[in-house]
Amino acid sequence: MDLLSGVASPRKREILRLLWDRERSAGDVHRALGDVTFGAVSQHLKGLADSGLVNRRGHGRHRYYVANRRALEPLAAYLEATWSSALARLALCAELEDARRGPRPRARARKEHK
Repeated sequence: MDLLSGVASPRKREILRLLWDRERSAGDVHRALGDVTFGAVSQHLKGLADSGLVNRRGHGRHRYYVANRRALEPLAAYLEATWSSALARLALCAELEDARRGPRPRARARKEHK
């Protein structure tokens, strides 16, 4: 996963926001997100850690994560601006809601009656 694909997903950007200023456990991230399964959070965290966008440390059975600001430095100003902007926050909420619902069914082609 490269830098841009790491932040392309609204869910991953939200996880990075949670990990930006402090280390959190996977369970803390899961509880903060609320509308996603622990398994999905775990997969996102693993992908972000494997790509070097977050740092991971283990302590017993728990894993703790924090954003790797050095790796994210080229996009830090953009990320911080979107997190602090009310309009950007609203857009993120809309993207997350849309992603949670999944793809919309395609409209059926209407048949002409003669």
